[in-house]
This record gives sequence, C-alpha cells and structure tokens, in this order.
Amino acid sequence: MPKLTVEGYGTFEVAADKRLVLAIEQDAKVDILHACGGNARCTTCRVEFIDGEPARHTAAEKERLTARGLAGVRLSCQILCDHDMTVRAISRMEGSGRPDPGGTPPESITPPPEWIAG
Repeated sequence: MPKLTVEGYGTFEVAADKRLVLAIEQDAKVDILHACGGNARCTTCRVEFIDGEPARHTAAEKERLTARGLAGVRLSCQILCDHDMTVRAISRMEGSGRPDPGGTPPESITPPPEWIAG
C-alpha cells in the first residue's frame, strides 16, 4: 500500500490507485476543496508536491493548469496514489468562505484519463 504524507497531518497508508483527492479527504482527514466534483474543471483541489510527484499528467489536468496559468501545483483529482508521496494541501475549506467542499468525487478519475508525460 502506498504511503501518503500530508504536511501537518501525518503519514497514512492508502489503497493502491485511490484518487489523491479522496485519500487526502478520507484517509488524512484534510478539508480539501473539490468544487467541481473532481472533474478537472475548477482547480480547487490543487496541491503542492514535496516529494514523489508523479511524472505523468492527465490531458485534462495539463489543459486546466495551463489555462489558469498555474505552475508548481497539481490537481489532486487527476492523480492516483500508486507510490509514496508527500503533499501540501493548499486549497482547503477552512478560510475559503465556501458552504461546502463540493460534491464527492467518484472513485475513478474523471474525465477518463488520457495520460501524457510531464
């Protein structure tokens, strides 16, 4: 089982191939946002990698980050926990002013992933 370390929250064993956004919320108990329901549309689930950043992106993640001009962050809804990683949850419910974090993302990456290198 991969280990997920969330800065300030600890290290947790998570199910292999679990979506990172779900692992952060369910296993680490971090109030991460996912306003679009984990569909790579809003960028509210963004995280910074401290260690173990995946080398590949989904096409949807790459497009959304480029469209928003974001660098140095990744969309946790588009990443699978398939190896040990350490992240900083930078987009949290606390202080956001939002009434809720958004709809719970499904277990599978949406839209269906088209994997591309870095």
